[in-house]
Amino acid sequence: MSAAPHIPVLLDEVIAALDPRPGDVIVDATFGAGGYTRALLDRGVTVHAFDRDPDAIAAGRGWAEARGEPARLVLHPRRFSEMVAALAEVGVARVDGVAMDIGVSSMQLDQAARGFAFSVDGPLDMRMSQAGESAADFLNTADEGAIADVLYTYGEERQSRRVARAIVAARPLSTTGELAQVVRKALGYRAGAPKDPATRSFQAIRIHVNGELGELEAGLAAAEKLLKSGGKLAVVSFHSLEDRIVKRFLRDAGVRSAGSRYLPAADQPEPVFTAISKGVRPSEAEIARNPRARSSTLRHAVRTAAPAREAA
Repeated sequence: MSAAPHIPVLLDEVIAALDPRPGDVIVDATFGAGGYTRALLDRGVTVHAFDRDPDAIAAGRGWAEARGEPARLVLHPRRFSEMVAALAEVGVARVDGVAMDIGVSSMQLDQAARGFAFSVDGPLDMRMSQAGESAADFLNTADEGAIADVLYTYGEERQSRRVARAIVAARPLSTTGELAQVVRKALGYRAGAPKDPATRSFQAIRIHVNGELGELEAGLAAAEKLLKSGGKLAVVSFHSLEDRIVKRFLRDAGVRSAGSRYLPAADQPEPVFTAISKGVRPSEAEIARNPRARSSTLRHAVRTAAPAREAA
């Protein structure tokens, strides 16, 4: 059975938020299987696409737009947090839009050998870049307290200490199936329950191994620096930890301080983003077509002419 085709989440809503025009330059910060990039290229945009996964970059190099003169698809095999430096290297100082689709890609989930999912047994890997510490390295060497902290912080696992204790007792672990069984046994999972409790632990370990939340914060700050006045930011997240970061970033970026006795409100810095959306959720029709869209949330905003914040 072949893998399901890649279906970009909230595609129409993301494209509407970016409002691309022919000749625009837009960053697809999370290229993956190229769903957003394809839609942008079809609208006459030049796309700078980032992905730390070498498989995604290799696939993108086969696209006709990546081989043109000049290329309308410029691939960057780097973390999206590095977008300011990467674009400066090719002479791009400002862009018209930035799209970010946070977390693991459908392509990665569907490949058992990448070790992101437990639906099919595979090596306990979870590395987006295919380099550095793997999930197995972490789980087989970290102390029980460190594992529990990761499960609690990034998976919101209330019984993190019980799960961590079970993981340490079962070491060494080498496959996703082994880890899933250890977690299920520790939490008293019964087949047929509405949600597999291993989901929280897999999310937590993946986020830790890839430094995903720190990367998101750095990527948002980079987008603030790169976007020109009137440029659009569109960010799709898949769980509450990510969405909180995006929501807080846009709230802080869109609020003008009330001032103080020393610096009146009129002298406070202007907001750096405006037209900030509320969370946009997928329709029931989209969820029926693509169940992975169920937990997604889009937030978008428009860059003002105000200078980027020092911390951004």
